[in-house]
Amino acid sequence: MDIEKVKVDGKEIILVGTAHISDKSVDLVKETIEKEKPDSVGIELDYARFKQLESGNKWQETNVSHIVKTGKTYLFLINLMLSNMQRKLGKELGIKPGAEMLEAFNIAKEKGLVVELLDRDVQVTLKRALAFTGLKEKIKILMHIVSGFFSEQEQLTKEKVESLKQKDVMTELMNELARTAPTIKKVLVDERDLYIANRILESKSKKIVAVVGAGHLEGIKTALMKERIDLRPLKIVPKKKSILGTVLKYSIPAVFIVFLVYAFYNKGVNASIELIFLWFIITGVFSALGALLARAHPVSIIVAFLAAPFTTLHPALAAGWFAGAAEIKFNSPKVKDFENLNQLDSVGSFYSNKVTKILLVTAFTNIGATIGVIIALPYILSILA
Repeated sequence: MDIEKVKVDGKEIILVGTAHISDKSVDLVKETIEKEKPDSVGIELDYARFKQLESGNKWQETNVSHIVKTGKTYLFLINLMLSNMQRKLGKELGIKPGAEMLEAFNIAKEKGLVVELLDRDVQVTLKRALAFTGLKEKIKILMHIVSGFFSEQEQLTKEKVESLKQKDVMTELMNELARTAPTIKKVLVDERDLYIANRILESKSKKIVAVVGAGHLEGIKTALMKERIDLRPLKIVPKKKSILGTVLKYSIPAVFIVFLVYAFYNKGVNASIELIFLWFIITGVFSALGALLARAHPVSIIVAFLAAPFTTLHPALAAGWFAGAAEIKFNSPKVKDFENLNQLDSVGSFYSNKVTKILLVTAFTNIGATIGVIIALPYILSILA
């Protein structure tokens, strides 16, 4: 059963659980609104996602330079993978992802009904997820996403999509997510269940049809039966600073300076020069190798080599930023690259698209520089010992 009815605070609430790539979900939404004749229709979208879904121009206004400079490269690449995974599945089934949400909106407008956007701002959700999630959990989620995007997947049929909407299957999937990544599940699922439920309760309508993902159906129903909560804390992005990250950022230059001073006083000027040379070569080479793996422009590779020895000793800089900036200058994206961001479906497509290639150059250069630091410090220590 994909419909749950709840009566609370004088409201009649009809929850419609859908799959975002199911034509049966589109039909179910239409039938439910026609049958129930609600005062308003709620949809599990925030304003930004609704406008993107409505216009279809999700990535056209992407500011690549801003993404590189603000260190959001990895987040944007993951977002692209998730979006294109959903698009590929929708293409297999012959339906546009999120079609049931647009159907709900269009029917509501035709009937002159109020449309309620129920979900929390997607940027707040993502930022809270990043702020609360530890490194180990982030790596787990990243590996799942990458393996899911690039691996050969079993063809998803309409029947399988519908089976995934069943309560027992969805409950098991939610439980699995809770075991694998409890923090992610709390932010992406539990918090949003609370948020959506309270947005429904805030509605002035006496009867509302709420179209939500099947995975949220039980959580929202449960939250509706509880007391209302203040939603303001769920909109706050905590300014959480990682103590370990801060320590590492400042410890690397501190350790290097200690090594340099030790070499100068105990082994002379030549030893100090050799130490600097080794640091320059090791961090520079690995940073350049990262750019090379991303198939960067030759100038970008040189920039990666020259930037790494300095940026690895500066807590606020990253070699990938400079390599990415060089790539933008010498391999600038065209309009078609932005238009094709929703058509990425293979490793090769990420390299051939100039937008994602810039992001890969940035990410791989940073990874290479980090590996260089991990190798350089113990090696220098072994020489000084």
